[in-house]
Amino acid sequence: MAYSGNTNNNSNRGGGRPAPEGFEQVLQIRRVSKKTQGGSNVSFSALVVTGDKKGKVGLGLAKAPNVADAIKKAIRLSNRDLVQVPLVNGTIPYETISKYGASKVLFRPAPKGTGIIAGSSIRAVVEAAGITDIVCKALGSNNKTSNARATFKALKQVESLAKKYILLKEIKAKAK
Repeated sequence: MAYSGNTNNNSNRGGGRPAPEGFEQVLQIRRVSKKTQGGSNVSFSALVVTGDKKGKVGLGLAKAPNVADAIKKAIRLSNRDLVQVPLVNGTIPYETISKYGASKVLFRPAPKGTGIIAGSSIRAVVEAAGITDIVCKALGSNNKTSNARATFKALKQVESLAKKYILLKEIKAKAK
C-alpha cells in the first residue's frame, strides 16, 4: 500500500492559510523597479480575480515588496469591490461592449453547450463569475490588466442593465 500523504483529517495543520471558500486566480505577477537616489526599489504587482461561481466576481491589483504580500493585498482588494452578475441559463442576459484604456471587449450571450469562448484574462474573470456559456472578443490591446479591467467594467454594465430592467418592470406593473 502506497503512502498517500497526511492521514489526519486536520487539513490546516501546517500553519498555512485555510482553503478559500470561493474561486481565486492570480492572473499576472509583475516585477516593478523604481529608480531612487539610493539605488533601485524592487516591488511586485499582482492582478487577482476572485468569485463564488454563482454570479459574484471581484478584481484586485496591488503592489507590495514581495509576491506573497502583493497577492494577499490583491485578494483583499478584489473581495472589497464585488459585482453581482445576473445569470440566465449560465450566460449573461444582454450583449455588451466595454472599453478600458486601449482594450475593448465584446460580450455576447451564447446558447447552452457553447462553453466559454474567450482569451486568458477574460476567461478567468468570466469563470469566477460562474458564467458557463458566453462568446467574448478582445479588441485593441493584448495587455492582461487592461483586458481584465475592461471585462470587469462590462460585467458592471450587465449588472446595471439588469437592475434597470427590474425597476422598469416594477414601474410597469404598478401602472396597470
